[in-house]
Amino acid sequence: MGRMTIELPDELDREFRVKVVKEYGGKKGALGDAIQEAVKLWLKKK
Repeated sequence: MGRMTIELPDELDREFRVKVVKEYGGKKGALGDAIQEAVKLWLKKK
């Protein structure tokens, strides 16, 4: 499995994390799941 380290503006990070909690709940791995979904959607769009 690959690993990425990214930097996001504070506001975008906060907004993303709040949305992740609303969609996935506070379960372990929710942030990673949401990022995978976002990357897949971006790849489909491009």
